[in-house]
Amino acid sequence: MINYLRDQVVSATTSLFSHGPSPLEKTLDYQGDPGLLGPDSISWRVIGDTAAFVGGIRALLVQAAHPEVVAGVEQHSRYRSDPFGRLNRTSFYVTETTYGARPEVEAAVAEVRSAHRPVRGQSARGKQYSAAHPELAAWVHNVLTDSFLAAYQTFGPEQLSVQEADQFVTEQATIGALLGASPLPLTARELSAWVADHPALCASDDQASATAFLRDPPLPLGVKLGYRPLSDAAVSIIPSRITDILGLHPSPARSRIGGSVVSGLRWTLGSSPSWHLALVRAGAPVPSGLFRQPLPPGAAEVLRAADPSSAESPD
Repeated sequence: MINYLRDQVVSATTSLFSHGPSPLEKTLDYQGDPGLLGPDSISWRVIGDTAAFVGGIRALLVQAAHPEVVAGVEQHSRYRSDPFGRLNRTSFYVTETTYGARPEVEAAVAEVRSAHRPVRGQSARGKQYSAAHPELAAWVHNVLTDSFLAAYQTFGPEQLSVQEADQFVTEQATIGALLGASPLPLTARELSAWVADHPALCASDDQASATAFLRDPPLPLGVKLGYRPLSDAAVSIIPSRITDILGLHPSPARSRIGGSVVSGLRWTLGSSPSWHLALVRAGAPVPSGLFRQPLPPGAAEVLRAADPSSAESPD
């Protein structure tokens, strides 16, 4: 029964990310490539944990507090008609830039820069915007970094030290620089303050619409039952100034439920299979007890060749 329930959760979760190309499909073509960040990075640990689900939701909510950024989403994105497609594209980009071999990182960044080039217009408060502008790119990138870090520090399996948190921010800034984003804070404290105190934020009709959608997206009922506590957990780690702008009300009780869901997903899903696959590609040691989902056949063969004693059964 336990294995059946675990399989059902894995199937429901992975189905959300099946509405587009799968990341790292060709990554084993780059044997020995450590990628941009490498197996010893903090980023592989942070983004490979299930707390990243909370971080992703928090990032989308906080990003909506910037009127020009949310105007670009409302005017140019198909997220209402294709919410799973947008989720898949965002997940693809994060996975490829974090875990991909260098050619995969470069291709993912080039695709995003190309997609952002025509995204321009005017926000509800009459300001012109361009998604390619360094400051707007910085808002999107820095909020994503800050959100993954805040989620891991609150709901992850352990707390990062100050030095580790700063290293994570510096690693992610390397990706932001490839996008042309600026400014890029290089410590966790500077990043948190930059996001929380950003002067451009204010409420808008576009923000209200996007926030309402993110709080109650059109998910299958079974998935929505898990999404809502994760969303509540995300709200609980947003700076109070920004929750006021977004019209959100954190609840400590619902946050604790969300934390329990993260722990349950960690037990059920294990750490990210993309992290596992990247370790195999890079030829790095694979920690025991972290990964529960099976490797694709090609990766399993590579791992067996490197370590004939390795087991492919779930931990």
